[in-house]
Amino acid sequence: MLAERIGVLARELLPNGRKDGAEWRCGSLAGEKGQSLAVHLNGSRAGVWADFSSGERGDALDLVAAVLFGGERKEAMKWAVSWLGLGDGSAPTFRAPERRQPVPDRRNDELDQEAQRKRASARRLWHDTAPGIAGTPVEAYLAGRGIVLRELGRAPGALRFNPSVWCGEVQRPLPAMLAAICGPSGKLVAVHRTWLGQTPGGQWVKADLQNAKKVLGSFASGCIRLWRGASGKALGVAPDDDVTVIAEGIETALSVAVACPEFRVLSAVSLSNMAAVALPDTLKNIIFAADNDSGNEKARRALEAALKKFASQGRTVRLAMPEIVHGDWNDVLRGKDTDGKPERPV
Repeated sequence: MLAERIGVLARELLPNGRKDGAEWRCGSLAGEKGQSLAVHLNGSRAGVWADFSSGERGDALDLVAAVLFGGERKEAMKWAVSWLGLGDGSAPTFRAPERRQPVPDRRNDELDQEAQRKRASARRLWHDTAPGIAGTPVEAYLAGRGIVLRELGRAPGALRFNPSVWCGEVQRPLPAMLAAICGPSGKLVAVHRTWLGQTPGGQWVKADLQNAKKVLGSFASGCIRLWRGASGKALGVAPDDDVTVIAEGIETALSVAVACPEFRVLSAVSLSNMAAVALPDTLKNIIFAADNDSGNEKARRALEAALKKFASQGRTVRLAMPEIVHGDWNDVLRGKDTDGKPERPV
């Protein structure tokens, strides 16, 4: 219904914009004059918008949320119901809240611009990379780690292969496994890069670098959504009986998915981000698939913080840690039990 009235809505939300053919254009979500943000006004894409400077995009409700409520869709829904005249009449219709003019902070301006630049770069890298990893070096690299994704019947959509990703350490592009890091709303906020190389025997492995893994963009509270588990539903609509496993790294998380495909599996990207990962309230059963960093006090504190944080949210929280000292669940996956089958990490 918002899309049907997008012409009126766009003018109200972005009054300094102007009509440009079949689009309403302005500088950004702040509404200043310019060309970077475009809102479709007609046809099947009416209400669809994109801010090409920041990489943000969405539908008409997302536009209300982004402009007026800092991305909060629940508040945007309440406003939209009233704006469309769908209320029950028990409360007066309310209009858009007044936009607060941001107080200039020169100290943060450069940091904000750099964060926006990196997020836009991450989104460009992701969207410029073809989806799917079947038959690519990524599939071969993971198989070499004992992670045979074809056993799952499909590969995670959060992974892609790019044959030429710039690596600052060697000042040239290298093949890389890309992973999409999504924020709580499901939108891509950053991209994880694992650069790959080949051994003399032709096996694909992590590139021989000081740091073969890096993240492009800020990912606090985000995660890599690797496997949907038995329900097969997206994270935002996950049923309350889903068991969710949170691991630190991609390979560890995929090892759990291969061994326990009935579980929903997420990668927190880093141990420090484990406590910050935002999950729907419906997910009540959480397992942390931790690495065995015996003697690492910093890692222990970060893990304890994550356990306490999710327990304080009323969730059932369990910890799964391999017995192998300084090992992870990928090490366990590559081991064999007495039956000759891969051990179940959880």
